[in-house]
Amino acid sequence: MRPWLQLARISNLPTVWTNVTAAWLLAGGQLEDLRLLWIIVAGSLLYTGGMILNDAADVKFDREHRRERPIPSGQVSLRMAWGVGVGMLLAGFAIACFAGAHVVTTLLLVAAILFYDLYHKPWAGSVFVMGACRALLYMMAASVVAVSRQPNYAVLSPAMGLGAYVVGITLAARLEHKQKGRLPLLSSLLALALLSQPAVLCVIRVAIDGGDERQYLILIFFTLWVLHALNTLRKGGPNIGRAVGLLLAGIAVVDALAVSVVSLPLALFFVLLAPLLRLWQRWVAAT
Repeated sequence: MRPWLQLARISNLPTVWTNVTAAWLLAGGQLEDLRLLWIIVAGSLLYTGGMILNDAADVKFDREHRRERPIPSGQVSLRMAWGVGVGMLLAGFAIACFAGAHVVTTLLLVAAILFYDLYHKPWAGSVFVMGACRALLYMMAASVVAVSRQPNYAVLSPAMGLGAYVVGITLAARLEHKQKGRLPLLSSLLALALLSQPAVLCVIRVAIDGGDERQYLILIFFTLWVLHALNTLRKGGPNIGRAVGLLLAGIAVVDALAVSVVSLPLALFFVLLAPLLRLWQRWVAAT
């Protein structure tokens, strides 16, 4: 089972749950609605299937550079990985549509996952596709309960902030296999600009609508978390992997910033989840 958990980067899976729940509440949904559970299951299948296919598509690279990964090491067969990954994507799509998700939005999400898996190595611009995957996950969840099928600011703004944050993580993750040198200052500034977008959007939202002091505490926590990760990233080498792990766990705090406008208790729970995810990464690596 452990090789499959490694393929799925299972330590990141709870961030899918926080993404879906935050989008659901921002769109006007209720936690008691059973459809939320179905969308969480669908999102989990889409994420897990996408991660498995990511390794399946990377097998040639991994056989040369990362022979310890489950497929090149022989722990999981390539054919099985493709079969399970595609099966999970199909099941996730079917369950999402059954729960009432917008079909086109869900199709776009599946297409973005497949495109990233197949082209993230040869095309540097695929980092934006990875950001789109998380943003579309937000929109898919929100489409089930939104009064209008048209995107609204309450959901679209945090979805875009999350997308920018994930692009920043993906840029950093691309440096991980190099394991040498320090990250250039310009790259650090670009990463900071992308990773800070959720906080910027939250500040704008609080300035317009007013806020609670606990929202400011979440903002401070998020800022310190990102700055710590960037400081680790700047050291280069093996520290890049540690920084990426921190930033991936920080997705839960991004969702905390978003959901703080509708449920502060849930937002605080998401904040507490981040360090727990960081601990879980010691058992199953996040990258």
